[in-house]
Amino acid sequence: MVIIKSKISHHGIGLIILLGTFFVLFSGQVAGMQEGGGAETEDPQLAGFNLVHLFPREVPFGEGELFTYAIQYGLIYAGEATLEIRNIAVLDSAKAYHVISTARTSSAFDHVFKVRDRHDSFVDYDNLFSLSFEKHLREGKFKRDEKVIFDQKNHVAIYPEKRVPIAPNTQDFLSAVYYARTLPLEVGQAIALANHTGGKNYPIYIKVLRRERIKVPAGEFDCLVVEPILQTSSLFEQKGKLTIWITDDTVKMPVLLRSKVVIGAFEAVLKSYRMSTSERRVIERRDIQGNGE
Repeated sequence: MVIIKSKISHHGIGLIILLGTFFVLFSGQVAGMQEGGGAETEDPQLAGFNLVHLFPREVPFGEGELFTYAIQYGLIYAGEATLEIRNIAVLDSAKAYHVISTARTSSAFDHVFKVRDRHDSFVDYDNLFSLSFEKHLREGKFKRDEKVIFDQKNHVAIYPEKRVPIAPNTQDFLSAVYYARTLPLEVGQAIALANHTGGKNYPIYIKVLRRERIKVPAGEFDCLVVEPILQTSSLFEQKGKLTIWITDDTVKMPVLLRSKVVIGAFEAVLKSYRMSTSERRVIERRDIQGNGE
């Protein structure tokens, strides 16, 4: 297992800004967990935490929600990132939130490393798992475009050139943001999620560290401090970590994200927000079990 790492490269600043723009969560199937129940783990990074698998009950977001972040490296303004629910769409008769995340470096920072990134996720309206995810990365000289469709009934991620088996209720990293915001988080928990990215499944856990009150340009907020932990099949590495401050309420709005690098840290600081005018709703969890059911 490894703390999510970040460094300046074609998967660095963009990753910091987008990884840093919310809970970048990559995960695979998490088995043997019950809602609200614990599970044994030998990983030292989760020692002292109650490992649980929680399910959404109330949805605090809706169409029109928009968060805008200033990206900073120390006192240097590096760029801006946004996350919004652009509209409610329909994919193959399924109602979905259309989530868009963008990241761009400032004109001054473009001379150091230019980033123009966009990610789109279509999040199932009822089940809050991913139906489709695409990314368009422009980071320095690096360029990548990718799209994946999630067949949640048959548990497969569909790429133009391949199909990859996935866990039930799998997320992409943006849908995972919204899924996590619906959960009743408590200090001392490690939340397990199932995610898929880049053709692979990775277990992910979100440690809820403590409560803390912080002040950012958008205001002063009582927050929960969380840290995503990534489990990979490669050798363990630890080259930085991502820490996130989310409001300690039912909205769970991310207000500060700090990604440590070799020297110093990048921060995504909330500078403005617009909440949805949609009413909050209580949902019933409905798993897709496949086999035509």
